[in-house]
Amino acid sequence: MTLDGAALEQLGKRVRAGGAEKYHAANAAKGKLFARERIALLVDEGSFVEDGLYANAHADGLPADGVVTGQASIDGRPVCLMANDSTVKAGSWGARTVEKIIRIIERAYANGLPMVYLVDSAGARITDQVDLFPGRRGAGKIFWNQVRASGSIPQVCALFGPSAAGGAYIPAFCDVVAMVDGNASMYLGSDRMVEMVTGEKTTLEEMGGARVHCAESGVGHFLCKTEADALDVVRRYLSYLPANWTQPPPAAPAVAAPDRIDLAALVPASERQAFDMRRYVKGLLDADSFLEIQALWARELTIGFGRLDGQVVGVVANNSMFKGGVIFVDSADKATRFVQLCDAFNVPLLFLSDVPGFMVGTAVEKQGIIRHGAKMITAISEATVPKICVVVRKAYGAGLYAMAGPGFEPDATIALPTAKIAVMGAEAAVNAVYANKIAAIEDPDERAAFVAERRAAYEQDIDIVRLASELVVDAIVEPGDLRAELVRRFAAARGKDRSFSRRRHGVTPV
Repeated sequence: MTLDGAALEQLGKRVRAGGAEKYHAANAAKGKLFARERIALLVDEGSFVEDGLYANAHADGLPADGVVTGQASIDGRPVCLMANDSTVKAGSWGARTVEKIIRIIERAYANGLPMVYLVDSAGARITDQVDLFPGRRGAGKIFWNQVRASGSIPQVCALFGPSAAGGAYIPAFCDVVAMVDGNASMYLGSDRMVEMVTGEKTTLEEMGGARVHCAESGVGHFLCKTEADALDVVRRYLSYLPANWTQPPPAAPAVAAPDRIDLAALVPASERQAFDMRRYVKGLLDADSFLEIQALWARELTIGFGRLDGQVVGVVANNSMFKGGVIFVDSADKATRFVQLCDAFNVPLLFLSDVPGFMVGTAVEKQGIIRHGAKMITAISEATVPKICVVVRKAYGAGLYAMAGPGFEPDATIALPTAKIAVMGAEAAVNAVYANKIAAIEDPDERAAFVAERRAAYEQDIDIVRLASELVVDAIVEPGDLRAELVRRFAAARGKDRSFSRRRHGVTPV
């Protein structure tokens, strides 16, 4: 078949239009944009270069085989991307779809460019399974390439609709996933399949909706109101990361911390009184620079990217507003993944400790708190980027280890005047040592005096000046001076040796 210019133009126009108008209308009624509109909103104007436009061109109703792939720039920095076209058989995968996705990930990896996934897909086309599923260039090769690229290039996903069955693993292998509330979903089996296999009656929203994954499962990282919000998350996320693992994170002009936040006033005198560590983080970092990740999941731990004097840092902070800041199974996993992400892409780590320790009890032991805690401590140990531990208020028990305490080769351990470092808090320690004696004292006043005396002795034993004199902490810093101290110390650690151990990799206690 020979094409003249007019015929080729007409073919290109038809392909770029996507599926039938009724599918465009149905998406618009749900607040969903066309795949090519999403790309246009995300990338720099005129920068997108498309590959595989004519994939499956001879097939009826399969323009571009339901996926748009190519290269563009975001804020002047090159990226590779793919976008499912849900107007074409609900964004389902055929053999050419799979090949296009594989090729663009391979290009991103080969050229050291971030990979962006704009996902809205009903999964594989069962009618094409022999062509797309089992072979060496089948769907499994997508995931193989994602795993190979993990930690080598940033991979970020914005999820606008379903990500079904095996296709759900595309978001799962990304660094972060932004999900549009009400439309986005991830699930291995549809609600109908679940009922058939297990007898459970459910809905896609209840089982795998955006809110479920961002607040309960932890597979989602950002819950977004609109598609524009999700695309903005992609843009902001990439602004903190280098193009690949060999480069430093991009610096930005220095911005002062917000002067309306008094760090000293934020921390209550009593360790029993909760405070919102997120406010502390925002008061410490450059103004408006904090991008919190997984804000709705495992909220006892706050993580995210920010800037100190224009330089990117990753923040791991205990938040006593939720569950007292105790580390649970989910918060240990949350920290583990974020620390590994920062270490992969050369982002220095700032730990802000206000931790009573790991949770105890039958329930968490059955969930494997020891295993999950060991995984977190493994990540802290293996991280070779500059890392600084700041004990804001307390670091008790193995919580000190989980927050990059002195034994884990931080570049500095800094204590605020409010800091306490101990195996456990004074009340718990006195009770553990003197429980029988306390119980034997019948007079309430005498009992209270005995406890108070022992508490005072314990507090003196763990006095922060004593710990500084013993070189357990490297500095005691007033809250108002902490930001400047961190800026200087991270600058000094920037060229540190990052070797760790003679081996291929450890055996992670997953």
